Amino acid sequence: MGIRRWLLIAGLIAGWMSAFAADKPRQVDNPLQPYSDTAVYQGCMVKIDAFMPVYEAVRSRGALQSYEAAVNVRLINKLYPAIEGGYAFGKAIQDSITQQVNGGFLRAGLDFNPLKKSIHSPHALLIGLRIGGSFQQVCDAWGELAAGCQVQIVSGFYMGWTFRIKLLFTHREAPATMAPIYISGYGDRNNLNWGLNYYFAWRF
Repeated sequence: MGIRRWLLIAGLIAGWMSAFAADKPRQVDNPLQPYSDTAVYQGCMVKIDAFMPVYEAVRSRGALQSYEAAVNVRLINKLYPAIEGGYAFGKAIQDSITQQVNGGFLRAGLDFNPLKKSIHSPHALLIGLRIGGSFQQVCDAWGELAAGCQVQIVSGFYMGWTFRIKLLFTHREAPATMAPIYISGYGDRNNLNWGLNYYFAWRF
């Protein structure tokens, strides 16, 4: 009797485990396979920068303000075309020179996500290039090497940062009082510059 009872219990447990396994969703053989989804377009993201407004206001003691936003699109799980733009206004002061700043800027480029992950993973490490231009009394252009990340906090809402190394393409021969000492979207007129953005972002 004891042996029959234990065999019956074992059979019931085995049957329950088989039924549970049958109800589970089928696992993907390799969920980390890059380009796991054949869809080309995989959503877009709108980003609002929170770092530069604070940084420029503190650095200039309230004399200069700069705001920017960005949009990127996710393609085939790896590529992120991006468009970024903003506006700066106020006073720029350098040595004994004071200039009015009032102009917008645009950047365009492409980021690459080197992480091997599934389409369902919401996070990304981004490395890419940008071309930028400002629209003040004198137009300037530059290139950027950008690196950063974006991390999902809750469904549809992200936070992240981008660090930039900037190289100015337009070198002015005019006196310093004629060329802008501050370039919207670039910063102080130096051949080499840096930038940092800390984003709040929404995915659609």
